[in-house]
Amino acid sequence: MNLSALFKKKSAAERLAEKDAAKGEPSASKAPLVDFQQIAQDFRTLDPKDPGLWPLAPRIVMLLGLFSTLLGAAWWFGWNVQFEDLDAKQVQEAKYKDEWLDKKKQAVNLDEYRRQLAEIDRSFGALLKQLPNKSEMGDMLVDINKAAQGRGLLVELFKPGGEAARDFYAEVPITLTLTGSYHDIGGFSGDIAKLPRIVTLNDINLASGAKDGVLTLRTTAKTFRYLDDNELAQQKQKAKGAKK
Repeated sequence: MNLSALFKKKSAAERLAEKDAAKGEPSASKAPLVDFQQIAQDFRTLDPKDPGLWPLAPRIVMLLGLFSTLLGAAWWFGWNVQFEDLDAKQVQEAKYKDEWLDKKKQAVNLDEYRRQLAEIDRSFGALLKQLPNKSEMGDMLVDINKAAQGRGLLVELFKPGGEAARDFYAEVPITLTLTGSYHDIGGFSGDIAKLPRIVTLNDINLASGAKDGVLTLRTTAKTFRYLDDNELAQQKQKAKGAKK
């Protein structure tokens, strides 16, 4: 047997004693993860003339500060204006979108709009035919006078007034004073409504007459005629002169 190997072996008692001694010794204190004192010392010993030799912590802080300054300058001098332009463009985009949708609806209903326009033209033409022209105004006045006499009314006043030109027609007022019974005056009003031309009764004043059952009607009958091409041209010329 090798004697040196025997001397190197330790008994179980010796090994147990070593373990007890190890447990009894205090564990070494762990070093902190961040040494703030060392960091503060690094900042105090900075050499501004040689930033290449600065420690890691000051270099990181300096880079973060420079990056933040660049971001602030970019926002103030560039991005802020660009964001405002973006907001304005978004508002304009929404406006154009709404206009496009409106025009799309109009395009979809274009045939229906054309049909309605044709119907309006026909209706307008029918109404226009109810307006006498300048040469027919004399016959129109005669028809109103005949309507009064046909009901047995006494025509005390029949006074046509001056024409008042409008957009495409002229208004002709006629001052009337008629005397007769209530039923005859009512029948005259119905006959006026049945005339082929448009006649309206305005400013109606109905009062009792000198005899019983007799009433006096004072009113202004208004009829209308359409303006011919020359009169329309003059009307437009007057409108232009008024705007100036």
